[in-house]
Amino acid sequence: MFIYVVKLGDSLFSIAAKYRISMDSLRITNGLRTDALVPGQDLLVPSNVYIVQPGDSLFSIAQIAFIPAETIRLYNGLQSDALTVGMELYLPPREKYPDEGLSYLTPSTSAQNRINVQTFAPIITNFGVFEYHIFEDGSLSTLDDQQLISLIRENGSAPIAVITNLTESGFSPELTRRILNSPSLRQQVINNIYNLVKSKNYAGVNVDFERILESERDLYSGFLAALRDRLKPEGFSISAAVPAKTSDNIPWLRGFDYGGIGAAVDFVFIMAYDWHEASSPPGPVAPITEVRNTLDYALTKMNRNKIVLGVPRYGYNWTMSNGEVASASAFSVSNAYATAMRYQVPIQYSTEYQQPHYTYWDENGARHIVWFEDVRARAAKFQLVVDYKIRGVGAWQLGLHFPQSAFLVREFFRKKR
Repeated sequence: MFIYVVKLGDSLFSIAAKYRISMDSLRITNGLRTDALVPGQDLLVPSNVYIVQPGDSLFSIAQIAFIPAETIRLYNGLQSDALTVGMELYLPPREKYPDEGLSYLTPSTSAQNRINVQTFAPIITNFGVFEYHIFEDGSLSTLDDQQLISLIRENGSAPIAVITNLTESGFSPELTRRILNSPSLRQQVINNIYNLVKSKNYAGVNVDFERILESERDLYSGFLAALRDRLKPEGFSISAAVPAKTSDNIPWLRGFDYGGIGAAVDFVFIMAYDWHEASSPPGPVAPITEVRNTLDYALTKMNRNKIVLGVPRYGYNWTMSNGEVASASAFSVSNAYATAMRYQVPIQYSTEYQQPHYTYWDENGARHIVWFEDVRARAAKFQLVVDYKIRGVGAWQLGLHFPQSAFLVREFFRKKR
């Protein structure tokens, strides 16, 4: 399998003919609903044979196939790096890295729950079922999740209850400040989480408290340690979602002590996305430069087996007015492709940030800037997981359509049970 970037004048037919595969295999692998393509769109080509094209080098082929050039040279008995157009090169399967990540999933209809679990269970160890939130009295919200839990269990994966500090106005630092500063409320929350996990047949809990204040930094790490002490004796796992940070000098992230949190939990899900988001100027959502810096920092605070790299299945569409952001919204990878096709604009790619982007004008004459995640961006992050030898990878969130992602996961990883 390798990545092909659509060029001007390409069609699905010409790409399939170029690499001697069927158009249907291209459609299925890439979740294509039409045969329309735009320049810059990347496609996964489901073949282990590469047909050398004009301008190819062994290095460029290695880059798009995620295989070292030396490996391709060895398997094909090449005595030099010289290639001829039309030459067939065998692309050997990668050695699969053992992955023990967590990806988030929201309950849906019974039919959609079944499709989601059956699609992803072969490649995902832990499903974070999103979400239960705490109230000011320490009680938890309800969630219609019983069918989803059963499906996850039946398909050989672990259902994990996600606990948040979400309120009607978003993640609330005041709510967690109130809970963490009250020994009785804190214990009430721990008891309620324990009872939830035990009564609903969850395998563990993932705590996603966001916007923790610096004043609650140690209290939060202590809360996670106390929750661990309640859950671990009965075999339940505990993990925490944390924002990406590259140092401890970022004022709004000082509430998250990577060292203290890492010591308290089985693993940490680093939300390595939203460097640019709906309330910010346009820019890369998950730039590889910042993701790499985050991993470098995290490894100074915790063991590499504690780290799950969180990756996005979405992007943002910023509407501009007089050079300023008028509005912005998140949308799935599939919607990002569909929008580029609708307006027939080429997709650009930042090699510095390893993120795709494009600009278009809508029917009302408004300028839009889009940054999102694609196959090239995802492959770069998967390679980081392998290179850094961390615990695994996980996504926010599986309900957002990114059809090539599951195929790419299978190229890089094997599910660790």
